[in-house]
Amino acid sequence: MSPNTITAEETHDRTAPPSDGPVLWHLALVSGASGTSLDAGLAGLKARYTASPAHEDAPVRIRTLGSADGGHRGAVLAGEGGATELGAEASAGTTASVAFMFPGLGDHYLDMGRDLYRDFPVFRDAVDNCADALAPELGLDIREIVFPAPAPGAHPAPAVDLRRMLGRDTAEQSENERRLNATRFAQPALFVIEYALARLWESWGARPSIMIGYSLGEYVAATLAGVLSLNDALTLVARRAALIDTLPQGAMLAVMLPEEQVRPQLGTDVSLSAVNGTEFCVVAGPVPAVETLEQGLTRQGVVHRRVQSTHAFHSSMMQPIADEVTELARTLTLNTPRIPYISNVTGRIITDQEATDPGYWARHLVSPVRFADGLNALGAADLLLETGPGQTLSSMATVARGSAAGTVVASMRHPLENRSDSAVALKALGRLWLAGADIDWAGFPASELDIVADGATTAARDTEEHTSTATEQELHGLWARLLKTDRLPHDVSFFEVGGNSLLATRLILRVKRTFGAELSLRQVYEWATLSRMATAIDTLRAGAELARPEGSSHTGNSLARFTLPNGLTVSHQNEAETRHFYEDIFDHRTYAKNGIFLPDGATVVDVGGNIGLFTLFAHYEAKDVRVFTFEPAPPMFELLSQNVTEHGVNAQLFNIGISDTETEANFTFYPRSSGMSSFHPDDAEEKHNLRTIIANQQKTEADAEIAELVSSDELLDVRFEAIEFTATLRPLSAVIREQGIERIDLIKIDVQKSERQVIDGIADEDWPKIQQMVLEAHDADGEVRRLVELLENRGFTVRAEQDELYVGTDIHNIYAVRGAR
Repeated sequence: MSPNTITAEETHDRTAPPSDGPVLWHLALVSGASGTSLDAGLAGLKARYTASPAHEDAPVRIRTLGSADGGHRGAVLAGEGGATELGAEASAGTTASVAFMFPGLGDHYLDMGRDLYRDFPVFRDAVDNCADALAPELGLDIREIVFPAPAPGAHPAPAVDLRRMLGRDTAEQSENERRLNATRFAQPALFVIEYALARLWESWGARPSIMIGYSLGEYVAATLAGVLSLNDALTLVARRAALIDTLPQGAMLAVMLPEEQVRPQLGTDVSLSAVNGTEFCVVAGPVPAVETLEQGLTRQGVVHRRVQSTHAFHSSMMQPIADEVTELARTLTLNTPRIPYISNVTGRIITDQEATDPGYWARHLVSPVRFADGLNALGAADLLLETGPGQTLSSMATVARGSAAGTVVASMRHPLENRSDSAVALKALGRLWLAGADIDWAGFPASELDIVADGATTAARDTEEHTSTATEQELHGLWARLLKTDRLPHDVSFFEVGGNSLLATRLILRVKRTFGAELSLRQVYEWATLSRMATAIDTLRAGAELARPEGSSHTGNSLARFTLPNGLTVSHQNEAETRHFYEDIFDHRTYAKNGIFLPDGATVVDVGGNIGLFTLFAHYEAKDVRVFTFEPAPPMFELLSQNVTEHGVNAQLFNIGISDTETEANFTFYPRSSGMSSFHPDDAEEKHNLRTIIANQQKTEADAEIAELVSSDELLDVRFEAIEFTATLRPLSAVIREQGIERIDLIKIDVQKSERQVIDGIADEDWPKIQQMVLEAHDADGEVRRLVELLENRGFTVRAEQDELYVGTDIHNIYAVRGAR
C-alpha cells in the first residue's frame, strides 16, 4: 500500500492576517491490491495518526500496499482531534472527468480561506498577487477586508449554526461584515478567493474538463480559460463593482415556482434574475416593487424568501451602467477560451464570438443567470467540484442531477460552519480520489505503507475472531459490487450497509449465477450477514434443506451506524429507509420550503419520532430548542434514545403513542418498513402503497427484474413481516398539562392513519399555543380536505400537497402556519 500525503505547513506571510496557532492537516490517499489489505492499512493509519498528530513534509501523500495501481482505494484525514477515515471504494478502473463550479455572492464570509492562506503557499501566493494588483483600484489591501483582526470580545463560533444557515438569524452585522458585504469589496474579494482556490486545485493535479460560474463566478471561469488575463479580470471586476455601488439599492427574492409561472407576475419593475431549478427562481427589482410581489405571493400560498443583497443584480436596475461596462471591456484583451465553460446568459457553452465580444459582459450584467440550463449543459462531467466558499451550488446541482448522476463535492466550508477550510479542501480531494477523478496523482509524494503490521494488529478483531471461507470471500465481492463499497464487516446485515429489497433481488440472481444456489428473498433477510449467507449458500449447494432460523427473520440489532450526507452520524436499522427520511427532512428541505421555521428557544413536539431524524433537525435548526418526542415501538425508541443522547439534544422522550384518549392498543411494527408501522394496520393498503412507491421510484429507470419483484407477493410478505407490541396511548393535551408547555412552535405528526386521533386529543384551550403544524395525512374519504378545513378554522394558513413519490397512494402532507404566511 503506498500513499500520497499532503501535510499543511505552518507559515505566515508578511501581513500575518491568518489564524493564531498552527493547524496541521494530513491526507493519506491509500491504494491496496485487495479489500483486506486496504482495511488493514487504513486501520493502521488511523491508529498512527490518532496516537500522534501528523507532521509530514507534504500535506498529501499516496501510500500503496502491494501496488500503486491497486484496485482498492481509501483515504484518511488526520489533524485536530485525531484521524478520520473518509471511505474505501473498489476502483472502477476508469477516470472520471471533473467540472469546476464557481459560486457568486451570497456564500462569502469573513475569514473565507484563512486556513488555506496559512497552510498552502500556492493559495497564499495567488491571494498576495491579486491583493497587490487590486490595491491601486480599491485604495486598500483586500486581505484586510477578508482576514480582519478579531473583534474585541468575540466568542468562538459554534461548530455549525443551522439557525443562521436556514435564514433564521436576525442579529445585526458586525462592522467587519458590513465592510465585506459592500459590493465594491465583496465582488473583488470573492473573485480573489475563488481564483486562488482554483490555482490550489491545479497544483494538486486537478484540471477541469469544463467549468460553470454563477454570476461573478463566470469571471473566474473566464480567467482560468484565458479569455481574460488575471490583471484584466481584476480591473474589470473591481471597476464593475464600483459602478454597481453607485446604483440605487434594490431587493432580491427567491420564489419556489417554475419560470413560466413567475414571469407573468413580475410587472414592469421586477426582473427575472436567475433560474436555479425547475421550481426555483430568483427575481429582483426596486424594494417597493419586490415588497408588493411578496404580498401577492403570500396570498397565493407560494413559498418565497428574501435573498440577502444590497442591489438587484441581473435585473433592469443594472441597465444604467451597461454601456460603461461594455466600454470598459473594450479596453481589455479578450481571447477565445482554452477551456470550455458555461455562459450564464445562454445556459450553454460559451462561443468564441460571445467570449470575445465586449458587449457580452453588459448582457451578462442585466440578464438572468440560467444556472439550471447550465447544469444540463455540463453534460458528461462525472464529478462537480464547487470551487469557492459555501455549498449552495453543490446543493442545487445535487437536486438537479440526482444522487445517481455523479459526485458533487464542495471544497470550502459553509459560511456558518466553524471548520478548517484546509480540512474541508483535503477531505474534498480525498473524495475525488475515491471517486476515481481524472487528476494527476503522480504529483504527490508516494511511498510504501510501512505500518502494515500495526494495521493488521489494529484490525485484528476481523482476522482473529473470524476466518472467511472461500464462499464468503466470493460473496463479499458480489456484495461490494452491488453496494459500491468494500467496507463490509462479516457480521453486519446486508440491509444495514446500504442494501434494500430491490438490491436483494439482484443479489439473488448473482448468487444463482455464481454459486448455483437459489436463495429466496426471505432467506436473504433470514441469513442477512456475510458469514451467515455464505453458510446458507454452502448448505444449499450440498443439497441440504435450509432450516428457518428461530424467531423473527429481522436481524436489526440497534448497533448499525450510518453517517448522513451532512456529516451527522446516527444509529439506525435500515440504510435505505434512513436515506429516504434524511432526503425528505434535511436535503430537500421540505419543511423550510413550505414556510416552516423555528426561532431560538423553540418548543417542538415530534409525534411519531422513529429513529429521531426530525428531532435532530429541530435541534440543529435553531439554538436552545426543546423537543418532546413520542415513539411507541420499543426498537425505534431504543435507536431514538441513542441518537438523542449522542447529539446532546434537549429532548424529553416518551415510549408511548398519542391519541384522543387514555388507553392501551396493539401496535403493529414492521421492522423492514418501520415508517408504515401503525395502530391501524391494513395489509392490502400497506402493500398497495409500497408497490406504488417503488414503481414511482423506478419511473426514470425501468428495470425488468425490479418490475417482476414488485409484482410478486414475496417482497411484500417479507417487508410486512410484523411484530406486535402493546402500547400506551395518551392525549397530547394530557402531556402538555403535565409538562407545563405554554407554547408549541412546531408540532410534527407522522403516525400512519392515526393523525385524526392525535388532532382530536388536543383540547380547545391548547390550540392557541400551537404556531405551526406539519402532518402526514391519509386521504380516506376526503380526510385531507376535512383536516385542512379544521386547521383553517383554528386560525392557520394551510397548504396540502402530495409528493411525487406518493402519487397513486392516499398519502399527503399538510403544512399549517398560524396567521398569514
